[in-house]
Amino acid sequence: MIWLIGNKGMLGSDVEKLLKKRGLAYWASDKEVDIGDYKALEKFGKDNKIKWIINCSGYTKVDKAEEEIDEALRINKDGVRNIALFSASRQVRLIHISTDYVFDGRQEKNAAYSEDDKTNSINIYGKSKLAGEEEIKNILEKYFIIRTAWLFGLQGNNFVYTVLRLFKERDLVKVVEDQWGSPTYTVDLAGAILKIIEDGLVSYGIYHFTNEGVASWYEFARTIYKKAKSLGLIEGNKKVEIQPIKTEDYPTAARRPKYSVLSKEKVKKEFGLKIRDWDEALEDFLVSLKREEEGLESRMEK
Repeated sequence: MIWLIGNKGMLGSDVEKLLKKRGLAYWASDKEVDIGDYKALEKFGKDNKIKWIINCSGYTKVDKAEEEIDEALRINKDGVRNIALFSASRQVRLIHISTDYVFDGRQEKNAAYSEDDKTNSINIYGKSKLAGEEEIKNILEKYFIIRTAWLFGLQGNNFVYTVLRLFKERDLVKVVEDQWGSPTYTVDLAGAILKIIEDGLVSYGIYHFTNEGVASWYEFARTIYKKAKSLGLIEGNKKVEIQPIKTEDYPTAARRPKYSVLSKEKVKKEFGLKIRDWDEALEDFLVSLKREEEGLESRMEK
């Protein structure tokens, strides 16, 4: 039995779709089971023969975390500690999702971060996620921590949805050009997560997973515009200028790492994965989005 925690989020919803598609037995929970309350976890899981926990939950409001420090730590550190303690008490194996924001982005020569590179988060969100990783390492021996980055998917807010909305509303969209990373489709990450369980992998530890390729937010936005235009997600006669700007021209409450590309060599070797490029994954996402929009229009017409 698998317990999926955070099934209504962007990643969790795609993990649940895949669990259903592959006929795997699972239980799912979201905010109705507060991971910050250990008793709530025990109550939900007491009669279930759980072998695996997939933790897709988390406090993910990066800028808001600078104000809501206690809440970010309650979910991302204390909540994760509770999940780890529950896993230890039941001998449950844990798959936990973390972030590229555990790094400061000052990597020399712009080399991709490996799992062994020194962590040094520059914002509260990253610090809270790193604290959660430490709780797992201190409590469990059998765990998988998967760090990922720049997620986009059909469920929930993400950069793709934001710029698509701006493309429809404005003629000029300004996007940061000096922050670099690897966009990641939640469907692809969900597949990697389930491979651990289905293949019975036992190479425990920390792994990095994103789609292949590197882009700036500006390049990412330009590619979204081009692909969305060709699919008819943006009106044919609507023209938008996408203007590159520097990080200092777009101040945010939380500092972001300038370069947070993650190396996938370990996960490809240990999991036997072939990972596709982010632009190919983006194409699939936009096709799915187009299909959803057409389905909605069809239902409204009826």
